[in-house]
Amino acid sequence: MSRRFINELSDGDTIEEIFLLADKQLRANRNADLYLLATLRDKTGVISGLMWNVTEESMAGINSGDYVRVKGKIQLYQGSLQMIVTSIRTVSPESIDPEDFRPQALQNIEHLLARLKEILLAMETPVLRSLVECYFIDEALMRDLAAAPAGVKAHHAYQGGLLEHIVNILETAVRIRDLYPEIDFDLLQVGIFLHDIGKIRELGYESTLSYTDEGQLLGHMVIAIEMLTEKIARTVELTGEPFPEELALRIKHMILSHHGAYEFGSSKLPMTPEAIALHHLDNLDAKVHEFGRTIDEDPNSESSWTPFINRLDRKLYKGANS
Repeated sequence: MSRRFINELSDGDTIEEIFLLADKQLRANRNADLYLLATLRDKTGVISGLMWNVTEESMAGINSGDYVRVKGKIQLYQGSLQMIVTSIRTVSPESIDPEDFRPQALQNIEHLLARLKEILLAMETPVLRSLVECYFIDEALMRDLAAAPAGVKAHHAYQGGLLEHIVNILETAVRIRDLYPEIDFDLLQVGIFLHDIGKIRELGYESTLSYTDEGQLLGHMVIAIEMLTEKIARTVELTGEPFPEELALRIKHMILSHHGAYEFGSSKLPMTPEAIALHHLDNLDAKVHEFGRTIDEDPNSESSWTPFINRLDRKLYKGANS
């Protein structure tokens, strides 16, 4: 029997299906009675599940990251679908197909890897080309790059999303190259390649998307700088030539400033043409993707608007014929 995915659910549906429990919280209502707030996921999206009158003991064997069989009813609440859960229990991972729960990249991964190499190996600056080659010959790193998401909840939050994000920005840079002669586009392309590469160690993505201990303690920008320092040393070792100090500083600056503002996590503001270009290209791809994916995955097909989205501080308009 084929499963029912989240994007197929409608108000009033009765459901019994297996989901990935992405998050589990026990909360108390005004009467101090506990209820379960569950974030349920499959490859098509996420839905919140509420189960009333639970106890800590009854929920002790159910944890985030488990696969769970859930019974309940779908209802529309404040413009968004949710599930009122009547039963939830864990199931063995061996009994499910992991692909049913793994959000997929929108583009073919092998094609993206090939395009990444095609763009970067066409650079005219020998030392920068040698640097990226040191990343490419690191098979474990490239395997992780092909699998990693770019985020946990917002943009490109699925396996392969990081690679997709990087290649999308590179493609945009290729198209605008002739418009900005003041930008060193070889340098910009290296910055695009490396700005988020630390996320392959910052994020965990085997089942649920989450932050690793290293990611929580250091963050992807510091991790990316560590990786860059290692690869510069490897470049010097393989080429026998020193790596220009100023060039290394410019690359590190792009990584550390690409969020664009202190309140968004940058340790420095962009201070070079390449750094400011990277910030805006990165933000453009992330925000347009987040808006588009949020609209596409909204399960309430009868509304022209998404529900209010806290992280965006707004609703999104889906169109009159959604």
